[in-house]
Amino acid sequence: MRILGALAGLALLLTILWDTFETIILPRRVVRYYFRLTRLFYGYTWAPWAAIARRLRPGRWRESFLSYFGPLSLLFLFALWACGLIFSFALLQWSAGSVVRLSGAHSSFWMDLYLSGSSFFTLGLGDVVPVSTMARVITVIESGTGFGMLAVVVTYLPVLYGAFSKREVNISLMDARSGSPPTAAELLRRHARPEHMQTLIEYLHDWESWSAELMESHLSYPVLCFFRSQHSNQSWLAALATVLDTSAFLITQSRNSLQWQAQLTFAIARHAVVDLSQVIFSPPEPLREDRFRREELERLWALLIAEGMELERDVDYERLWELRQMYEPYLNGMAMRLMLPLPPWRVPQQALDNWQRTAWKSGLPAKFVI
Repeated sequence: MRILGALAGLALLLTILWDTFETIILPRRVVRYYFRLTRLFYGYTWAPWAAIARRLRPGRWRESFLSYFGPLSLLFLFALWACGLIFSFALLQWSAGSVVRLSGAHSSFWMDLYLSGSSFFTLGLGDVVPVSTMARVITVIESGTGFGMLAVVVTYLPVLYGAFSKREVNISLMDARSGSPPTAAELLRRHARPEHMQTLIEYLHDWESWSAELMESHLSYPVLCFFRSQHSNQSWLAALATVLDTSAFLITQSRNSLQWQAQLTFAIARHAVVDLSQVIFSPPEPLREDRFRREELERLWALLIAEGMELERDVDYERLWELRQMYEPYLNGMAMRLMLPLPPWRVPQQALDNWQRTAWKSGLPAKFVI
């Protein structure tokens, strides 16, 4: 029985340590279809959390409830790792014979568990002391493991929140350029004038870099996918959808260097969408309703022509449809799993940007509207 306890304790210990290594330290995508603790944890915790959120009325309360999951899941994951390590070392102490010196108590597995907890958190109370060589070796290893886990967690959180903050900066900057929520039609409309073409090219180049950074950070730390933006009408998924929508439109309708930059941005943004859908295990899902119908494309094309943008003479809806099928099912799959709405191509004309709203007064004089 003690041999089985030793094997179980060692297996649990190695599983948690390897899972911690893959989740925090390993800087690459981990795609496995066999047992992994972190994957099971998020699978079994997000599903009931999302189910509760669906019972709430859409709006501020639902978004607020969903925003707690990302940070809380990190704390519960750390606690799960710590409890698992304490239990595994307790099994190892018990399998070694529970050779400890007690003050006023009998040796038992519960005493081994208590010794394991005090050793993991390096309390050093001294009321339970290992006396055999093996028990002392296990205690020393556990103390080092607990100290190492604390160091890893302390260094992990700043990196995680730094990546989150960097992601949100560009999402906030998108507000004045593409509306709230962001839409491809509004982004194109606000940059349609000939004097804004170079600005649009540079903007797409910036979003090419942002998409690459998003892919790198969110593949390394998938928990960031569950971190929601400050405003309920903004999200990293909506921003990525807007970039892809804009790039797809410009690839099929624009010319010269603008089309070339749109192709580059589309390539890396689509790469990010596909890889992220795989790492959070959200298969592509076809849209139930078309986000951009032919008549809407023709109206947008006419509006941009009127603003002075150089576009192709014919509206190539079929080519645009083919490009959209390369990324929209993946976006929709992630939107359904994460409960993040995809933006429409066009927003109502009366909608205000976030920068135009305050807690005391909404709206600005017409001359300040972009």
